[in-house]
Amino acid sequence: MKIGFYTSTFNDRPLEEVVDFAASAGFDAIEIDVGGHIKTPDQVNNAVSLARSRNLYVSSITFFGNQLDADHSKRRELRAKTADFARAIGETRVPIFVIFPGRDDTASDEANYDDFADFANRLIEDTSSSDLTFAIENWPGPKDNFIGTTPKGWQELFQRIRSRRFGLEFDPSHLIRIGVDPYVAMDAVKDRIAILHAKDTAIDTAVQQAVGYHGKGWWQYKLPGLGLLDWSRFLRQAKANGFAGTLSIEHEDAAYGWPGKDLDARKEGERVGLAYLRRVLGEL
Repeated sequence: MKIGFYTSTFNDRPLEEVVDFAASAGFDAIEIDVGGHIKTPDQVNNAVSLARSRNLYVSSITFFGNQLDADHSKRRELRAKTADFARAIGETRVPIFVIFPGRDDTASDEANYDDFADFANRLIEDTSSSDLTFAIENWPGPKDNFIGTTPKGWQELFQRIRSRRFGLEFDPSHLIRIGVDPYVAMDAVKDRIAILHAKDTAIDTAVQQAVGYHGKGWWQYKLPGLGLLDWSRFLRQAKANGFAGTLSIEHEDAAYGWPGKDLDARKEGERVGLAYLRRVLGEL
């Protein structure tokens, strides 16, 4: 497995600085954020070439946005931009384009799943000349209600999107905080995992007892190895399932400068995550 990181942690820094750091720190790969480091589709090739010039494997490009926005004009605009990015990414032979399904709060669950699946199937058809895989991250969204972010939601999508060019950016940290067993969940979708997000979650049970699941402050995202996940078990399981892709660290650990605080602390967080994952992989 390759180890990389998602560049959103450094969205306040130019991409050249970010890839220089990634290369000097010993990372194998990079996951590039559209909002922070690629503004328009015509910038994709230059961004990818820059990373590759540092001998970094570009594992994926990630584009945040609610593809089911209740404002249909915003939805059309976002989807048109998504399609443009998909074509540009496919031309660079970057293997994975990560998007977020979102949710339309004014529509039923079935309508949300049908609508997003129709869009995803069109994206797959329109990029049939490339091998580009589309993946969704299982982030539940700001209201914890995005579709396709739970085992049941994944099956709803996979029943509608049959192509194996559609899969998951599987992030165990989100599953931990919503009460889903990440090990059981991974086995059920092992053939649809395109990339793994390396992020952990810590839970303060005393605070949780005081405020309940709907309260605040009882969970925190952490770097790999600093939360509840047994990474040795998790990565051994992924390897046994045939996963040989990229582990992309998504650094959102407040103890190491996130979000957008001390730059040296953020860099140190990436190094801590890399060293930990290297050690775990070396022991498998």
